[in-house]
Amino acid sequence: MNTAGRLIEGRLKHLESHLEQENPVLLKTVQSFKKLDRIAYRTGLLGTDESYATQIPWWPLIAVLGTFSSGKSTFINHYLDYKLQRTGNQAVDDKFTVTCYSREKTAHALPGVALDADPRFPFYQMSEDIERVAKGEGERIDSYLQLKTCPSDRLRGKILIDSPGFDADAQRTSTLRITDHIIDLSDLVLVFFDARHPEPGAMQDTLNHLVSNTISRNDAGKFLYILNQIDSAAREDNPEEVVAAWQRALGERGLTAGRFYTIYNPDAAVPIDDDNLRQRFERKRDADLEEIHNRMHEVEIERAYRIVGVLERTARDIEERAIPAVREAIARWKRRVLWGDALTFGLLLIALVAITLNQGYWQGFSFAPPWLDALLASPPLQIGVTIASLAVVLGLHFLIRSLAARSLLGQLKRQTDKLALRGNLSNAFLRNTKPWRSIFSNVPAGWGRGARKRLAQVKEDADNYVQTLNDRFTNPSGDASVHLENQPLLAAAQIEPDAEAPLSPASTAPS
Repeated sequence: MNTAGRLIEGRLKHLESHLEQENPVLLKTVQSFKKLDRIAYRTGLLGTDESYATQIPWWPLIAVLGTFSSGKSTFINHYLDYKLQRTGNQAVDDKFTVTCYSREKTAHALPGVALDADPRFPFYQMSEDIERVAKGEGERIDSYLQLKTCPSDRLRGKILIDSPGFDADAQRTSTLRITDHIIDLSDLVLVFFDARHPEPGAMQDTLNHLVSNTISRNDAGKFLYILNQIDSAAREDNPEEVVAAWQRALGERGLTAGRFYTIYNPDAAVPIDDDNLRQRFERKRDADLEEIHNRMHEVEIERAYRIVGVLERTARDIEERAIPAVREAIARWKRRVLWGDALTFGLLLIALVAITLNQGYWQGFSFAPPWLDALLASPPLQIGVTIASLAVVLGLHFLIRSLAARSLLGQLKRQTDKLALRGNLSNAFLRNTKPWRSIFSNVPAGWGRGARKRLAQVKEDADNYVQTLNDRFTNPSGDASVHLENQPLLAAAQIEPDAEAPLSPASTAPS
C-alpha cells in the first residue's frame, strides 16, 4: 500500500474509532463504503488514495441561507447565545462562515485555506471547484470561506454554516457554486427571507434558486423557509398581508407544502404597543422558534439517514450510471478505433500500391520487385521483415487506440460533472484502453460477477441500516420493551473531542 493509501486507511480507522462510541449503525456503514471502494478501485472509478467514505461529511451540517440583511447572523447569535457573527442592516459578512465547537472560551476566525486544505471538513479542495466555474477565483479562497470556532454548547456535535447575502455580489457565480455544494451536503437548510421587504417579486432570482430549484429534490424535507423580522410588520394595518404576500410568492415557485415559519429576534424586536397584538406575535414567534430549534437539535438523526442514503445512492450510481457510461464510452472508443484502423491501413495500402506501381514492381497482377528473390531465399531476412512489419502495424494500431481514447476524455469529464458522480469516469474508461485489453471486450475492467454480488450486498445492507434506524425511532407494535434510551444515537452531542485538538470536527470527523 502506498503512502496515500495508508493515509486513507488511517482516516477510516479514526472514523471507525469515533463511530464505535457514537453510533454502531454508522460504524457498519463504513464497512459498506469500503466494499464500494474495492469495486471502485478495480474499475478505476476511484484512485487508491481515495474513498467514498471520505467524500461525505460525517459531522451533522446545518446551513443558513438567505438574502442580505434577512437576520441570519442575528438568528445564529441568538441560537448560540454567543455574539459570534457581526450583524447589521447592510452586508456585514461577505463570506461563507463554517462554525464548529471549541473548548476555548474565546472564538477564533481562521482563513478559508484552513477549510480548503483540510479533508476533514466539507470544503476540501473547494478552490478547484471555484476555479472551474470562475477562472482565477480559486486562488482567492479566503475571499469566500472562513472557519470560526465557538464555545457554545449548542454547537457540540454539529457544524453550522452561515452564508453571505444571496442576492448579489461581484462573486455571484462562485457564491452560487458554493451554495449548491452546501445544500447538497447539509442535513438541515434554513432559508431566510426579510419581512421588512414586503415585495418578494423583486427577489425573483433568489426565490427561484432557493425555492424552485429545491422543492423537487428527494431531500426537500430538510428545507425550512423562514420569514424573519416579522415584528416589523406589526405596525402595518394588516400584518397578515405581509405573510400572505410571501406565501403567495413561494407558492408561485411551486412551494405548496412544507413548513413556512414567521419569527423575529426577541433581543432586537421592534416595540409593539398593542398588548394583544404583541402577545399574539410572541406566541407565534416562540412556537416557530421552538420548532426550528428542535429540528436543529435533531440534526444528528437526520445525519444518520443521510449517510445511509448516500451509501445506497452511491451503490446505485455505480451500477446504474457509472458502469453504463463506461460501457457506452468503450463502445464509442471501439468504433473509433476500428474506423481509425480501417482508414489508416486502407490509406497505407493505397499509398503502397501507388508507390510500387510507380516503381514498376507490378507485372500485370503479379508483384515482382527486384529484391523479392533475395527475401525469399533468406529465412532470417523474412523473419526480420515480418517482425518489422508487425511492429509498424501494432504501433499504428496502438497509436490509434490512444488517440481515440484521448478524444473521449473531455466528453467523459463533462459527463461526470453532469451526472454528479462520486467517481472518475475518465479513469475508469482509460483502464479499459490499456494495451493488454482487447477492444472486443464488452465487460468493463473490474466489473464481473463478484463486483455485482458485492454491490447487491451493499444495497441490501443499506436497507437493513434504514430498518435499524427506524427501529430506534419508531415502535408501530407498541412493544413496551423497546426503549429509545437503550439504543443511544445522539451520543455525539456529549462526546468530547481529542484533548490535543481545539476543533471538535477536526479532531474526530474525517471529512
